[in-house]
Amino acid sequence: MNKIYYLGTCSTCQRIMQQLDLDKFELQDIKTEQLTEDQLQEMRALSDSYESLFSRRAMKYRSMGLQDQDLEEQDYKRLILEEYTFLKRPVILYDGRLYVGSSKKNIAELMSALS
Repeated sequence: MNKIYYLGTCSTCQRIMQQLDLDKFELQDIKTEQLTEDQLQEMRALSDSYESLFSRRAMKYRSMGLQDQDLEEQDYKRLILEEYTFLKRPVILYDGRLYVGSSKKNIAELMSALS
């Protein structure tokens, strides 16, 4: 299954999704349809770690003082499940591979895989 986990109010997610044939994907707005533990575990199985799925750019990261804490894998998992803004976006599952975030390199790899 090909899927995009995104935030509907995120302009970066919208910009990336405009470049894609969305008919190839199931879409899940993580604000209106909460991420499940099974979905997060599926992402983790295809990535390096929960930390690689975690966004330090989220406004709550600093407001919660997380930059001053020594976080471990289970902390990243818990935080992502508790607060959707901690998931690095978009997360695109395509052809058994996971593309996390909006870096130019990541999007270029996705576009290459789609062509």
